[in-house]
Amino acid sequence: MSKQSTDADVAFIAALAELLNKNELTEISVKREYGEDDSLDVRVIKQANVVQMAAPAPTYAAPAAATAAAPAPAAPAAAEDPAKHPGAVASPMVGTCYLAAEPGATPFATVGAVVVEGQTVLIIEAMKTMNHIPAPRAGTIKRILVSDGTAVEFGAPLMIIE
Repeated sequence: MSKQSTDADVAFIAALAELLNKNELTEISVKREYGEDDSLDVRVIKQANVVQMAAPAPTYAAPAAATAAAPAPAAPAAAEDPAKHPGAVASPMVGTCYLAAEPGATPFATVGAVVVEGQTVLIIEAMKTMNHIPAPRAGTIKRILVSDGTAVEFGAPLMIIE
C-alpha cells in the first residue's frame, strides 16, 4: 500500500472515532475494499466502564438537616480510592485483563495468596500480545479489583498487595 493510502486510512479511522463520539455509539466496525486482495478492516470500540470496583459509589448529596443532626460514620476502607493505596498494582498499559492463562485454567493469583516479587499475577492483552504483569513487590494479595476479561486503562488499579 502506498504512503498516500496510509494517510487516507488514518484520516478515515479518525473520522470513525469522531462519528463514534458524536453519535454516542460504543462500537463501529467497517471493512474498506481497495481491490481484489487489498482491504482494511477497522473496529473502533469505546469502553464506558473500564474498571469494576467492589465498593459501591459514595453518595455526595445529603440533606442538610440529616448532616447537622448526626455525624456521619467513618467511611470503610473499601470505599477509599484503591489507586491511592500504597500496595496498589497499577496497569502499565491499556488492554484486556486476564486472571488466568486461558479460560478455565487456575488463576495466576487469588485473594489471600502470597506472591513473590516478579511473579506473574495477571495478563494484559494489548494489540494481540499477551503481556505478563509481574508483582512489583512480595506480599499477600488483599484485593483483586478487576474481573477476568475486563478492559483496563493505563494507571488503573488492578489489585492490592500488602
